[in-house]
Amino acid sequence: MANREHLSVLKQGAVGWIKWRSQNPTVEPDLSEANLIEANLRGANLKGVNLKKSELDGANLIAANLTDANLNLANLSHASL
Repeated sequence: MANREHLSVLKQGAVGWIKWRSQNPTVEPDLSEANLIEANLRGANLKGVNLKKSELDGANLIAANLTDANLNLANLSHASL
């Protein structure tokens, strides 16, 4: 289950997410099982993020950094990569 704080920060938008990631460099964000359907994550730093079983149907992941992200069983149907 996604960490509520991590999900809340991500939903605030790119600027807030970038700031939070830079202030918390040792935290591995947990967005597992998150509902991110049609989320605009273009260019997002998702390096090392746990996205296991997340719903990313129709999400915009163009230019997102997915290095070492856990995408096991994530739904990427119709996602833009």
